[in-house]
Amino acid sequence: MSHLTVRVQPGASRDELRLENGTLRARLTAAALEGRANKRLIELLAKRLGVAKRTIAIVRGETAREKILEISGLPEGEIERRFGSGN
Repeated sequence: MSHLTVRVQPGASRDELRLENGTLRARLTAAALEGRANKRLIELLAKRLGVAKRTIAIVRGETAREKILEISGLPEGEIERRFGSGN
């Protein structure tokens, strides 16, 4: 199980995920209304990491820009390895 700190920018012009010093920077086209940005974040991250959406949970910061995510089935360090090949 891995934990990941995410800094979210909703309402961006395009979707982008990039890892910087252990923190994921997520620019999302979805607005921060009714959980749309959170849903889009989980969709993008699941696709990028090659895991099912149901394995990703927001454990802290549901309504904040800075969130802590828990990803089941990925050992610690695996996220950095998978992001290491580019965006």
